[in-house]
Amino acid sequence: MRTNDSATAAAPVAVNAPAPSSATAAGGAAPETAGATGRTPAARGVLLAGLGVASFSLTFPGTAWALEGMGPWTVVMLRSVLAAVLAGGALAVLRVRLPERRHWAGIAVVAGGVVLGFPLLTTLALQTSTTSHAAVVVGLLPLTTAACSALRTGARPSRTFWVASLIGAAVVLGFAVQQSGGAPGRSDLLLFAALLVCAAGYTEGGRLARHIPGWQVIGWALVLCLPVTVAGAAVALTTEPLRLTAHAVTGLLWLAAGSQFLGLVVWYRGMAVIGVSKASQLQLAQPLLTLVWSVLLLGERLPPAAPATALAVLACIAVTQRARG
Repeated sequence: MRTNDSATAAAPVAVNAPAPSSATAAGGAAPETAGATGRTPAARGVLLAGLGVASFSLTFPGTAWALEGMGPWTVVMLRSVLAAVLAGGALAVLRVRLPERRHWAGIAVVAGGVVLGFPLLTTLALQTSTTSHAAVVVGLLPLTTAACSALRTGARPSRTFWVASLIGAAVVLGFAVQQSGGAPGRSDLLLFAALLVCAAGYTEGGRLARHIPGWQVIGWALVLCLPVTVAGAAVALTTEPLRLTAHAVTGLLWLAAGSQFLGLVVWYRGMAVIGVSKASQLQLAQPLLTLVWSVLLLGERLPPAAPATALAVLACIAVTQRARG
């Protein structure tokens, strides 16, 4: 089954008469017309990327729940192993062939940044940081991803795009500094490092999703890490305490199925449609969503500056989505 033929080097575009193919049956990206879906390709890309952001907004609360019963290394390794089982099962059942050799370097970057680096660094940070504080620091991810994309792909967003991005980043950074008392600690350094590795993984994943269906990009990245994560999980389970509470199990399952696999599937697909830079700006809303979840699920107190931050960030999202790249 030629699943990988469902995506080409060009960005997905609407066509008039899509014919059924084996790629569609295998979960590849089937072309759609605006009339058939009621949405233009760009609107569909925004919707898919937005679903990814909504999924990611639950990552920190899910991690906090998982840490109630497990050590940080156990959480990171087990979430990746479980996600790899889901992804590997889908790849096997649908008989997806191996990616071309030229794509494996990019998949390795996705694996190092998104599967291992970001989850590990943020989980370690959340041992001493609240989810609300971590959320606003990671709010710098859109700007980091846009900059990484410009360096990697040669993309040149407009001046308006960059001005709106910088304003949004400044608002988020000011919020983070105000909350930390102006003295970034160890957790902030871990979070800043997480931004860099995640931006690299997002950029490569978005680029690859123009050639390979997005779910296969993250699927192969998870499978590539499986030898490391299985060994790491075995060691972590023997050295860290384990208490299987309802919160811990629920948090771990969400991290594996929602954040590590399904969320990245729709996220990479959305980036393939509307571009890495524009999709990344939707993540300006992620810290605000996480703040809401931290209050509802964790009982944390919402910072007083959150409403003003929300308005400023949403305004920046509107500008960046209208700016021409």
